[in-house]
Amino acid sequence: MEFSADDPAPREWTREQSAALLDWAGRSRQAHGFAWLDDDGRPREAQGVQTWITARTTHVSALYAREHGGAARDLAEHGVRSLRESLRDPRHGGWFSTVAFDGSPADSGKAGYQHAFVLLAASTATAAGIAGGADLLDDAAATVLDRFWDADAGLAAESFDRTFTRGENYRGANSNMHMVEAFLAAGAATGDPAWARRALGIADFLIRDRAAAHGYRLPEHYTAQWRVLPEYNRDRPGDPFRPYGWTPGHSLEWARLLLHVEAALDEPPAWLLPAAESLFATAVAAAWARDGADGFCYTLDWDDQPVIRERMHWVATEAVAAAHALHTRTGSADYADLARRWWSHLRASFVDGTKNWRHELDARNRPSATVWSGRPDVYHAYTALSFAAGRPIPGYAVVGTPSAAEGSANA
Repeated sequence: MEFSADDPAPREWTREQSAALLDWAGRSRQAHGFAWLDDDGRPREAQGVQTWITARTTHVSALYAREHGGAARDLAEHGVRSLRESLRDPRHGGWFSTVAFDGSPADSGKAGYQHAFVLLAASTATAAGIAGGADLLDDAAATVLDRFWDADAGLAAESFDRTFTRGENYRGANSNMHMVEAFLAAGAATGDPAWARRALGIADFLIRDRAAAHGYRLPEHYTAQWRVLPEYNRDRPGDPFRPYGWTPGHSLEWARLLLHVEAALDEPPAWLLPAAESLFATAVAAAWARDGADGFCYTLDWDDQPVIRERMHWVATEAVAAAHALHTRTGSADYADLARRWWSHLRASFVDGTKNWRHELDARNRPSATVWSGRPDVYHAYTALSFAAGRPIPGYAVVGTPSAAEGSANA
């Protein structure tokens, strides 16, 4: 496929890459779900079958099956069965975080991050007509609302023990961000507008309140009473799910999600677009090519100094998806230019032939495994390809054009 700076992500290439990613995902199939793969596409038994990987692979397979059917539908059906049977706790409800390859529980904790992706997968499977998807959605929606949703706070709890009797004295922005994504998907699948209103409530607190108060640098870590913990994990800055400092990749992801929230609401508040642009601009200025090489530094401290300099594929893919969405929403050519620039970076540094894309590079864009080892899933890359190809993603309300969106906005 020809590659040019004018169009580094042409439609035919995005189709080929989407199919290649689905092929890669198929390698992870196990009896009880989908496994974590190493750099050569071999399942890593030590990691077991994790709910978040199984759910994200089910989500992507259902998206592909909706357009193409074939083997992707079989993968999606396998994912739905695994989530309904192997990974679900038959005694206490909810989903185990991990089961071993033989199906026995390996981590029986109940995490909001995992449950958000179960709800997302169930919603996408339902929209794609995957067998069992609607039943999984009913179960996932009830579990999330009954166990994780704090209606008084308008936010989601983080995690519990197996019996849901002991909760963690911690709240996280990351799991709540993915609840926003899942809530939007559930609203699209069910037609219930309450899901979009819940998503707006989460965004209102974390972005309009907390991120805005920190110059659109989103604090990720909180007490159970939702007080900011700015020094959380300073001694473990490279934690893959709870790193110290702020995470520009999440700001980029949030920028796009705010536009989907806006599009999902009949009367969206006017702050959503300016907040999306502020999150995007702050993340790009602080994290892009900070130390001389192209790429986004993974995490920064509160003075915007790099903490983890490695470049993650998911950050670059969320950057291009956000740029595409903002270009659609505003019509600004600047966002289209950035999308092209970052696609060039992705193709030069992360895209690895017909394999799944490299997940981590060092500060000089060489393969690395400081935070992430192997290539566990294809969710972020597939999302970016969908936006580049202009394919609407079921569950993400289609970002409006400037005239349509602005006509419905109000304060």
